[in-house]
Amino acid sequence: MAVNVETLDKLERKITLTLPVNVIQSEVDSRLKRLARTVKMDGFRPGKVPMTVVTQRYGYSVHYEVMNDKVGEAFAVAANEAKLRVAGQPKITEAEQSPEGQLAFDAIFEVFPEVVIGDLATAEVEKLQTEVTEAAIDKTLDILRKQRRTFSQRAQDAGAEAGDRVTVDFEGKIDGEPFSGGKAEDFQFIVGDGQMLKEFEEAVSGLKTGESKTFPLAFPEDYHGKDVAGKQADFMVTVKKLEAAHLPEVNEALAKSLGIADATVEGLRADIRKNLEREVKFRLLARNKTAVMDALVSKAELDLPKSSVQAEVDRMIESARADLKQRGIKDADKVPVPEEMFRPQAERRVRLGLVVAELVRSNELQAKPEQIKQHVEELSASYEKPAEVVRWYYGDNRRLAEVEAIVIENNVTEFVLGKAKVVDKTVSFDDLMAQQ
Repeated sequence: MAVNVETLDKLERKITLTLPVNVIQSEVDSRLKRLARTVKMDGFRPGKVPMTVVTQRYGYSVHYEVMNDKVGEAFAVAANEAKLRVAGQPKITEAEQSPEGQLAFDAIFEVFPEVVIGDLATAEVEKLQTEVTEAAIDKTLDILRKQRRTFSQRAQDAGAEAGDRVTVDFEGKIDGEPFSGGKAEDFQFIVGDGQMLKEFEEAVSGLKTGESKTFPLAFPEDYHGKDVAGKQADFMVTVKKLEAAHLPEVNEALAKSLGIADATVEGLRADIRKNLEREVKFRLLARNKTAVMDALVSKAELDLPKSSVQAEVDRMIESARADLKQRGIKDADKVPVPEEMFRPQAERRVRLGLVVAELVRSNELQAKPEQIKQHVEELSASYEKPAEVVRWYYGDNRRLAEVEAIVIENNVTEFVLGKAKVVDKTVSFDDLMAQQ
């Protein structure tokens, strides 16, 4: 039977569904009889409740369930017969008129759009590249040494300098009044590590053990402590202990302590290079992927299903509320979150998802099992026991699905780079690593 599909808007469609009343009633009766065999009610033995009582108690809810099921089935059959790709859930309402012995319903829904991707050869994509230099290895070595530094007490007449660990007492006041978090005893921090505000570090620099200093400190407008953000305080700080830092030598002992298989300085540097090159590869791929996706979206023409955009907005709001909850915000699920704040990003995500899906379908860019395996092994390589991490990924279909999505994006990236005008650009290692 041909299905009459009415076009209401670009992507909006309408189908009228009809269901025979006797089919609905027959299914309702069947379900109520099954229910009567197991239902428990005061005053009756199980399975002996009269049908009139069962119908009176459960008739409405069973009828509602049957209607939902049958209308859903009818819609699925009609959409399949009309070869429609339905986006989101249909909005179903009872029709104004029904044929004799029939119930009629109008199903209004959206379909996925036709995606037209223009000539990718005219797209221009900036492709970044980076080299892992000896200087980058030296810098990483310095970080590793800092993580393993030890401290020893400095001479009484020595002043605090960058790298020293200081133990202080301090108290701050705003307009002469103490404030929450403004006082501490035996507080430790390392000068120059950025743990404290600049004025605080400058005040402590040069002070000797036992010396005190009073100084003004202006809290930034965006300071995490909202009560003091943008205000000026007066602090008094006293240095109680000064300790100098000692970094371990770059030698075989350091390599051994880091668990390097080839416990030599050359082996240590080679291991650092391998890890940095892996990190650089992932970062470059992420940056280049973003550039490719921007180019891809710019070359595509399509209408966006409103239901898909709304579903994405809802997901983003839910994620935002979960983030607020994790940060300890009270009643995070009730905090008003304006939808329009997320709509542009939601529209981009939906557009990109549809464009990528079309490119993958038309060019057979699906993830192959060996590609997924290779990516999992790359992700696992930086861990102490890679085989266990590989098993962890393969032990959960959701985790594997996430990897599959990344591999598909990588396939799309390589495909587009092979077609587009690629402009190579070299960025420094430091610039690449500094960008989130």
